[in-house]
Amino acid sequence: MALTPMGLRFGGRMFPCSSGRGGLTENKREGDGATPRGVHRIVGMLYRADRMVRPNGWAVRIGPRDLWSDDARDPDYNSLVRVPHGFSHEHLRRSDPLYDLVLLTDWNWPDTQPGLGSAIFMHQWRCPGYPTEGCIALRRDHLRWISGRISKETRLIVL
Repeated sequence: MALTPMGLRFGGRMFPCSSGRGGLTENKREGDGATPRGVHRIVGMLYRADRMVRPNGWAVRIGPRDLWSDDARDPDYNSLVRVPHGFSHEHLRRSDPLYDLVLLTDWNWPDTQPGLGSAIFMHQWRCPGYPTEGCIALRRDHLRWISGRISKETRLIVL
């Protein structure tokens, strides 16, 4: 799949999407709001079992204690952690639908380097054209369609 100026190209289709408020970058840093250019692999899929059926056989449920560390000082920086967690983090189980289905990329993972940015996800958008903090966001039905057709190691090319 490829992120292009026209949208996300995958499976012979073009999907409208949003990317980082900081644009695309070659030099990603934590908090810059940019989407990193390059070739990234899809390495995981998380979903809210209370809000949807399992989208793919290798998808993992998001539980009420699941968090994502975004603190460069954390030994578990840029990885799934659980409550209680003493470092800065994002809640994966949100009241809004943004993270009902999350495709995890290998950006700055598994060999994380503090400060190079965490959590480049593919997730549901807030609304058309609304920028992300560096992730790629799509319409819910488009994200579901894609999630049913990818495999681990599917490449995401950010041009």
